[in-house]
Amino acid sequence: MTLEYRPAAAVMLLNADDKVFVAQRIDSSLDAWQMPQGGLDPGEDARTGALRELEEETGIGTHLVEVIAQSSRELLYDLPPELAGKLWKGRYAGQRQSWFLMRFLGSDVDVNLDTEHPEFRNFQWVDPWRLPELIVAFKKPLYEAVLDEFAAHLPPRTT
Repeated sequence: MTLEYRPAAAVMLLNADDKVFVAQRIDSSLDAWQMPQGGLDPGEDARTGALRELEEETGIGTHLVEVIAQSSRELLYDLPPELAGKLWKGRYAGQRQSWFLMRFLGSDVDVNLDTEHPEFRNFQWVDPWRLPELIVAFKKPLYEAVLDEFAAHLPPRTT
């Protein structure tokens, strides 16, 4: 049986200094950071889902962001075998994500990780080109693809 990919949306959030928001998951002991993302509700369009996930995970409301760009296609990632049977009741091979590049119009005091269903324990702003080294290994190709999608909107690579 071939598993499907879970429809999802994700956000690369840039602050005024062109740094990207990343956060550490509560449910992982790994020193891995990720950008806000999550599954789409039935019938929900990707943009609405991305804005909802951003607010649910970070407390950042829609009035504090502007959408700059959307990925030209859905980007996929596969779960590693040890997670494939556990996450999402074993129904999905991974996710197919629509990515959105957004500008954060607020300040750090507008970030609230203590949400109704907290997912993150800490956050930081990093150079976008560092993203692949911060994410869990199985999502590294995904984050490289996100950087390729939004490269024209990002500061030049310094290394």
